[in-house]
Amino acid sequence: MILLDPDLDPDPAESETSAGKVPSARTLSRFLAKTQAAVRVRGQVSVLLTTDAAVRRLNRRFLGKNKPTDVLSFPAEPIPGVRAAEQMAGDLAISVETARRQGTACGHSLGIELKVLILHGLLHLAGYDHESDSGRMARREQALRSRLGLPTGLIERATMDGAARTRTSALQRAGMPAVPKRLGKGTADSTTRRASRSAQS
Repeated sequence: MILLDPDLDPDPAESETSAGKVPSARTLSRFLAKTQAAVRVRGQVSVLLTTDAAVRRLNRRFLGKNKPTDVLSFPAEPIPGVRAAEQMAGDLAISVETARRQGTACGHSLGIELKVLILHGLLHLAGYDHESDSGRMARREQALRSRLGLPTGLIERATMDGAARTRTSALQRAGMPAVPKRLGKGTADSTTRRASRSAQS
């Protein structure tokens, strides 16, 4: 079930964003059902699309982290004697504002980013934990993203960002300017050429 927070502006002024407006509940519900089946999460899942402020409150209250984030997962306790399909599997809370920023930064629509976040949240509801499972969740997320036609996922982005930060910090420790993250194929600016010559000598 997709729930839209009444405090959320689903369609901000075009000047504020290039990521687009929130897809219909029907579109997201279809994706949720398909992804739940792929992840093998049985039972009912509710997805609250909300604001940074609301997600921050939930994060602080339940996880002790006083900051907004993109998606929070809240698995439900199973009720003895109730069939799995009739159980509540859990809830997801997604900050549309954060999703919009991330979609813009990654060059895709808000709708795509919401789907990436739903997949990530469902994997947590299924019991995966990328902070402690030695890459098991990352591999599962990558396989499912491929099957669902989604771009780079959250775990992969975090890994790439960490690698970029490590490269930048190594260059700075060596007294060299940081190389820009994105260069077109077969191109190099003067900083990159200087860094490359220095590295070879």
